[in-house]
Amino acid sequence: MKKLINAPETAVDQELAGMVAAHGDLIRVIEPNVVVRVDAPRPGKVGVISGGGSGHEPMHGGYVGMGMLDAACPGAVFTSPVPDQMLAATTAVNGGAGVLHIVKNYTGDIMNFELAAEMARAEGIEVSSVVIADDVAVKDSLYTAGRRGVGGTVLAEKIVGAAAEAGADLATVTALCQKVQDNVRSMGMALTSCTVPAAGKPTFELGEDEMEIGIGIHGEPGRTRMKLATADEITEMLAVPVLDDLPFKQGDSVLAFVNGMGGTPLMELYIVFNKLSQILKGRGVAIGRSFVGNWITSLEMAGCSITLLRLDDELTRFWDAPVKTPALRWGI
Repeated sequence: MKKLINAPETAVDQELAGMVAAHGDLIRVIEPNVVVRVDAPRPGKVGVISGGGSGHEPMHGGYVGMGMLDAACPGAVFTSPVPDQMLAATTAVNGGAGVLHIVKNYTGDIMNFELAAEMARAEGIEVSSVVIADDVAVKDSLYTAGRRGVGGTVLAEKIVGAAAEAGADLATVTALCQKVQDNVRSMGMALTSCTVPAAGKPTFELGEDEMEIGIGIHGEPGRTRMKLATADEITEMLAVPVLDDLPFKQGDSVLAFVNGMGGTPLMELYIVFNKLSQILKGRGVAIGRSFVGNWITSLEMAGCSITLLRLDDELTRFWDAPVKTPALRWGI
């Protein structure tokens, strides 16, 4: 294992310290390991929080700031944060208008966020939650009952965060998050495994001439393992199930999101996006907005995912709204 760490047991703590050192104008870290925007809580504003295991950077801590999340709870690598973190985050961002929990559909995340919500309500904080479950690859997986929450989470956090920033109330923000979930679908693949620092060895083995289609962001099994194909062929294997699932139809406008798993160069992601644009054009689906890069990763895994969100004027407006976080910045 070759990694730029000092010790596996201190990696997340030191990562968070580095984030504050680099972005102290935007975020602070409070105990027990919660990333909070510097101006939270803001009176009268709905708080928006999310969280999950570390190793998916910049999600979630990189999305804390103006126009996106108010706080994020990073667990250990690929491990759900604990309810105490989620409660601390909820309390830290409560400005009296309630707090929305955006939860990826993994068993540990759901259980711990539910417990934190119950504790927050006992303290008089109004809490709602929306579960993101956009992965079309498999219904049930190692960490999941139902579909996994993947790339759609990033889009939900940006759109919902913009609505909360604009002053929308908790019911409106919650309904908007559910609208994103209802209109977003994703699927990913891996060329290589990744190595969790505490494990010290790859999560799974892939031959030099193999790839896995439908992989999860923690290295969970996908739909099939097969011989390596071309970028265009891989893009087709991912895009067609995504398009067919909603289904997306002729005349739709979409936010087309090609995401790298952490070890994939932008060169390769743009090759995938090029083929995706051709597939969408062939289906009569317009690309209203595009998003390309390593935005929800799996440590150093090589591979990619495709996410499509069906857009309307409301979703487009909030996607375009100003954002200023460590990872995302535009319109400012």
